[in-house]
Amino acid sequence: MPVFTKDVDSAFQTAGTNPGLEVWCIENQRLVPVSKSSHGKFYTGSAYLVLNAVFPKIGPPQYDIHYWLGNDAKKVDSGLASDKALELDAALGSCSVQYREIQGQESQKFLSYFRPCFIPIEGVFTSKQGSLNGEYRVSLYTCKGDYVVHVKEVPFVRSSLNHEDVFILDTASKIFLFSGCNSTIQERAKALEVVQYIKENKHGGKCEVAAIEDGKFVGDSDVGEFWSLFGGYAPIPRDVPSVRESVAPSVKLFWINLQGKLCETESNAFSKEMLETDKCYMLDCDNEIFVWMGRQTLLTERRTATKAIEDFVRKEGRSNKTHLSFLSEGLESTNFRSYFTNWPKTVEPRLYEEGREKVAAIFKHQGYDVKELPEEDNEPSIDCSGTIKVWLVDGDELSLLSVTELIKLYSGDCYIVQYTFPGNGRDETLFYSWLGSRCVMEDKTAAISHMSTMADSARTNPVMAQIHEGKEPAQFFSILQRLIIFTGGNSSGYRKFIEESGMVDETYKENLVALFRVQGTTVENMQAIQVDQVSTSLNSSYCYILQDKTSIYTWIGSLSSARDHNLLDRMVELFNPKWLPVSVREGNEPDTFWDALGGKGEYPKGKEIQGFIDDPHLFAIKITRGDFKVKEIYNYTQDDLITEDVLLLDCQREIYVWTGLHSVVKSKQEALNLGLKFLEMDVLVEGLSLNIPIYVVTEGHEPPFFTHFFSWDHSKANIVGNSFERKLTLLKGKPKILEGHNRTPLKANSNSRDSTPNGHRSFSVFSNGRGRSPSPIPSSAGSDLRQSSDRRLSSPTLVVKKLFEGSPPHNSAEQTIPESDSPATELSSSNEPANFTQKDRNADGENLVVYPYERLRVVSANPVTGIDLTKREVYLSNEEFREKFGMPKSSFHKLPKWKQNKLKMSLDLF
Repeated sequence: MPVFTKDVDSAFQTAGTNPGLEVWCIENQRLVPVSKSSHGKFYTGSAYLVLNAVFPKIGPPQYDIHYWLGNDAKKVDSGLASDKALELDAALGSCSVQYREIQGQESQKFLSYFRPCFIPIEGVFTSKQGSLNGEYRVSLYTCKGDYVVHVKEVPFVRSSLNHEDVFILDTASKIFLFSGCNSTIQERAKALEVVQYIKENKHGGKCEVAAIEDGKFVGDSDVGEFWSLFGGYAPIPRDVPSVRESVAPSVKLFWINLQGKLCETESNAFSKEMLETDKCYMLDCDNEIFVWMGRQTLLTERRTATKAIEDFVRKEGRSNKTHLSFLSEGLESTNFRSYFTNWPKTVEPRLYEEGREKVAAIFKHQGYDVKELPEEDNEPSIDCSGTIKVWLVDGDELSLLSVTELIKLYSGDCYIVQYTFPGNGRDETLFYSWLGSRCVMEDKTAAISHMSTMADSARTNPVMAQIHEGKEPAQFFSILQRLIIFTGGNSSGYRKFIEESGMVDETYKENLVALFRVQGTTVENMQAIQVDQVSTSLNSSYCYILQDKTSIYTWIGSLSSARDHNLLDRMVELFNPKWLPVSVREGNEPDTFWDALGGKGEYPKGKEIQGFIDDPHLFAIKITRGDFKVKEIYNYTQDDLITEDVLLLDCQREIYVWTGLHSVVKSKQEALNLGLKFLEMDVLVEGLSLNIPIYVVTEGHEPPFFTHFFSWDHSKANIVGNSFERKLTLLKGKPKILEGHNRTPLKANSNSRDSTPNGHRSFSVFSNGRGRSPSPIPSSAGSDLRQSSDRRLSSPTLVVKKLFEGSPPHNSAEQTIPESDSPATELSSSNEPANFTQKDRNADGENLVVYPYERLRVVSANPVTGIDLTKREVYLSNEEFREKFGMPKSSFHKLPKWKQNKLKMSLDLF
């Protein structure tokens, strides 16, 4: 084991057992801890070491080490910082990723630690800071970035301003935000967070804030005051855009020998096998350089490699924008892996031999032994006492299942599940399309199409999800509470496929041999899954039900628990309360048991161990002219859900596609397709199955099983306008609540025809919370199934023939729903009262100032100010209004409010 310097050993004692951020500064060639209150205050004449430690609920700790070099830092301090980073990594068991950060070119991950902003300070750090007195110094900053912001102080002169960036002018009495006309709305919104930070930390929360628009120089006292600080107004010259040809970066791989010499590999195609575990390598990608250090390399070898790389960057004259990342074997980033062909899809997490005892101590500090990781918390984050309906998909037809049948699904079929549950002050709706493992493509496509139409038509703006058999989320089982999945199928598409392919129909029948695996964590989420009736389907970790022609057996695996045995008894009763099964323990099976399974054979007998699950990752999806780009947002918060964006939360076992109200995505089907495209990007989602659940969530309708991944604050109401207008409104303390998102509780109508067996009404809710409408398919009373008194299930036995407008007519003697009662009609028609004022109804805009459509749009590059942002449309001329909306203003104001808002959203006027 290497001997560490005292300061590094002391740093490990703190960092090795505490999750969170630790910061040290190099002072007198030693690591000096920086107090929490000074974490975001870095001096340009110093070098710093930053450690971010994350302790997942399941899995080993994760460490990121950054050494930050100020532009004025001494060369000896800069060299010492990289050396201390290597020592700290070795003390932590050589299981960290290290980054070099240069002032002004910091990585997104580094900046995310210091939200809302990171502002370097001129001078040198000293552990004995004195108080600073004197006249308040006026400062001018430029801000760049959509999710984390680069803040850079620039000279306080007019020539520092430009049309591309956002600037903050901080004076003793007022903070000015100047937005270049070519800056983005998100950059302006992020800059407001910096304004808030400066106001609270430098002014004690007591100063005025003014927003200045590029090009506006008359009629506003704030504008005049702003330009007077620069000696008066003068036009900002426009930069001539430089035309730069994009050149694909050349990628080279070098081996670093013990003397620090770089030896280039001859091959242009790289594979993981080229990286030997006792060597260090450099992958040169022009603006980014990776240093890969094998697990069996020594600390001295890593120091030599680090010095060689820094000398290489300096001698080559590389730009300060060149990022250096130091990766230990087994902790390679997705970006690094993307340069190698056929990199293994899964990497077994392991604890390194070097420093293993210390890392094991960290685990023990968290309350468990290295070999015995804790089980996951399976408590559902959703109210499971809601109303449930299930439809069988048969091409263009949907059949609503009765209460007794909705807990029985077939692997050859597809189903749509609608679940309505109490939310935050209103009822929420969730749609699932469940796709059996043996379903035909025709039914799969139809199920997703039907579900998307239902979800888009519903006024509640529900969440929808696509799930595959075998990859269901835990809450799906909690919603259904008990579930039996049979082999085979009942749809005409599945039966036709079986017939044409000449396959044996394996659809479950009570008089044939069948084997079921029983699983679940409680009686509130238990399942019985039919598996192949052969001995190799058994597993010592589970219990099974074997149904023979003459007998019923319950098989108890030797590694199963008392909880599993309880579920087994409950499931047998659910199958048939009159069954008297023969209980068989593993190792004591009678010959008749093996005969029913076609003979005794080998099966898994080891304890099943849950794999490590990484913490969720949040990605921003950018769609430009059909181009699909993904950018990770580090250390995300609720504030990163920006209304102009489409974001994707990757939880490894499921993903969520979140769409902002002002994003380019306008339908749930489109959002679902983005989720599928994301899963196809192997580099980003290494080891994930293409069949994991995909949820589609809309801004303002986030369900609890989504919000629990954030520190969610429901009091943060949806404010009118784009992200910049919303934050500016909050900063000035006069928020306007966005109509259609107030959460008011609803009362059931006891006289409704849409009642459930226990008398509770199943209803949907308008997005504005003011009205009620029936659920997509009317239901009638049916039999009960031993459900608890607060469990609400629908029980109609109708066969739905004409579900959507435009469906071809069917000549059938079966009962159908009249056209007026079809889901499309019910969900899109309005029964709510004309709940708007006479002033709204007659607001034709004749007496208001008229503005062009492009300036009134939420995403306008030159937005109008000083107008009622809730009624952008009234400022359009009559001619342009008719052109955009396809109707005169008088007709528009006769529409119900929810429909007005939907039209305005489609035109970026909401």
